[in-house]
Amino acid sequence: MEKIATRAKGRPRTFDRNQALQAALRLFWQHGYEGCSIAMLTESMRINAPSLYAAFISKQCLYREVLNLYLRTQSDFIGRTLADTTSARLAIRNLLLTSTTRFTQPEMPAGCMVASGALRCGNEHHEIQQETADLRRTTRDALRHRLELAVMDGEIAPSTDTLALSNFFATVVQGLSVMAIDGASKAQLGQVVELAMGAWPRNGMLA
Repeated sequence: MEKIATRAKGRPRTFDRNQALQAALRLFWQHGYEGCSIAMLTESMRINAPSLYAAFISKQCLYREVLNLYLRTQSDFIGRTLADTTSARLAIRNLLLTSTTRFTQPEMPAGCMVASGALRCGNEHHEIQQETADLRRTTRDALRHRLELAVMDGEIAPSTDTLALSNFFATVVQGLSVMAIDGASKAQLGQVVELAMGAWPRNGMLA
């Protein structure tokens, strides 16, 4: 358990960095980047502002560290699921279904932090918005790679537009996140997944 030494009112104390990051994760996940003020973060993390800056340098750096924590603990299923070699269709269906579970965890904020955490930011936070958008593109690229493997394996026709199809399924993932944030249940999200899988290509054409 990593402890970080800080000083408050001249008296030394420590805080648990991992616990502080978990608290910041929940806050950023629930309120988004711009929705979290330094005051909200310090209250949730149980540290003062000087300690936050001493340990994490800036709000941007803290957010990046939180994003990495989110990717390790909440989005780690994406790569594993898409690596399923049984079939691309099954891998992508399982990815969407797993997303419905992750996006509706009762003990965690709804939705996906990457999908919804920094969609709209002021110009002064453009860098954070761009980095989060890059992460969303990483998911799309992983989907496209899996679809291209499906073409090579003969599962789908060579004429399949893998870019369009990967964009479609990436959009479904983001839509599931928005629905979950709006209060949709896992069952409702599951219905969307089954309808989305109806777009699976037949003879190289989207359904």
